[in-house]
Amino acid sequence: MAVPKRRTSKAKQRKRRTHKGLNNPGGLSLDASSGEYRMSHRITKDGYYNGKKVLDK
Repeated sequence: MAVPKRRTSKAKQRKRRTHKGLNNPGGLSLDASSGEYRMSHRITKDGYYNGKKVLDK
């Protein structure tokens, strides 16, 4: 079984993992009816989707 000859340094590990950072959530849009931000293709908190009432509470 292959075993590393030397320990990987912290700098080397961190350089390898630089692309794994958190991104801003994509797909946020401003909802026209409520004025709040919501994710695309999701209903609003009050049950509207694409300007139509789709969910009753």
